[in-house]
Amino acid sequence: MYRQGDVLVEAIDPATLPGGLVPAGRDGRGRLVLARGEATGHAHVVTGSGLTAWALPDQVEPAFLVIEGYGRLGHEEHGPIALPAGTYRVVRQREYLPGSWRPVAD
Repeated sequence: MYRQGDVLVEAIDPATLPGGLVPAGRDGRGRLVLARGEATGHAHVVTGSGLTAWALPDQVEPAFLVIEGYGRLGHEEHGPIALPAGTYRVVRQREYLPGSWRPVAD
């Protein structure tokens, strides 16, 4: 497992990827953004070779990563984290508000 701020990247068995995933897009600068800070505008970005990101059909942010080469998770306020080849689930930290859950605002 790898944690950077409010983003957790967890290695999983590729056979457990759910069906119906759609390719996750990149932002206007061509970056693969896992999470964007609502308050600061900073972003958790994955770079490297052989990266594929997948999202659930009803979500915008990537939920899964497949890294065939190597990956690097970066953020303006955190040190970079090397990600070896593998299949990963991306989990955003959440917080409880009375009656609902929401992603933690950065």
